[in-house]
Amino acid sequence: MERALYGPGGFFLRERPAGHFRTSVHISGLYAEAVAELLCRVDTALGHPAEVAFTDMAAGGGELCAGVLDVLPATVAARVRPYAVDLAPRPSGLDPRITWAATPPQCTRGLLFANEWLDNVPLAVAEADEGGTVRYVEVRPGDGTERPGAEVDGADAEWLRRWWPLEPGARAEIGRPRDEAWAAATGSLTAGLAVAVDYCHVRAARPPFGTLTGYRAGRQVPPVPDGSCDLTAHVAADSLPGAVPVPQRTALHALGLTAARPPLALATTAPAAYVRGLAAAGEAAALTARGGLGDFTWAMTPVTPACAEVVAGLS
Repeated sequence: MERALYGPGGFFLRERPAGHFRTSVHISGLYAEAVAELLCRVDTALGHPAEVAFTDMAAGGGELCAGVLDVLPATVAARVRPYAVDLAPRPSGLDPRITWAATPPQCTRGLLFANEWLDNVPLAVAEADEGGTVRYVEVRPGDGTERPGAEVDGADAEWLRRWWPLEPGARAEIGRPRDEAWAAATGSLTAGLAVAVDYCHVRAARPPFGTLTGYRAGRQVPPVPDGSCDLTAHVAADSLPGAVPVPQRTALHALGLTAARPPLALATTAPAAYVRGLAAAGEAAALTARGGLGDFTWAMTPVTPACAEVVAGLS
């Protein structure tokens, strides 16, 4: 999975995510406005420091980072240090204020926001055989053919026992690498808030056969690790260190996003504003819809007590 996504010629080094699937970032600029509002709340919680960092993890084409900069209040924008973190090359034409990096900056104060990053952190798949022995699932890179491998042991076995115990015939994605990646990302902050946004699950409702799948050009495809497609699996939100999981619809509503339609009277007094209002309401509805993007989870890890209050305000 790591080689297929991030190795030489790997999918995410060769392709931009927007060309294969649409995230909340691509659906509407309202998403960037909500993230900008969250950054302002973190800035307030930190006492308006001389410099506040905004780190956009798995930045893709840098759309979120640029969108946030465009809508920040001038008093905050003047103090923001924006970082876009991605292994792909810097996109041409990206706002020159944005620092492009392969790893998150260290010892920053501010907001780290990871929109659909953890679901692409490589992991192993395990399956319990008829006797209950849990084995790694091995896969042939060329065509995706699977076979049972060695018995899972050590830290992976401990993770499964704690977070995703398996019955015979069931399989799981071992989320330990995601936990470690999240601990490293949050550890880059000396103060502030880290937010991971993904489709997630918790121990009380784990999918019995896992979620690993592939995407190519907007279509779901078999997860063959040959570098031709995105490989993704939902995130075990409750295992992420220090994370408080909140549905996306709840967080966005708390940040001021509303799908309310504009008053009908506006259609005659200000028709252009009415049309813009209708469009915004439709975009907000898409971002918060049940059965759709609204089912994403915001897993929020506050690094300072003041930011724990920010999280409480979104729950």
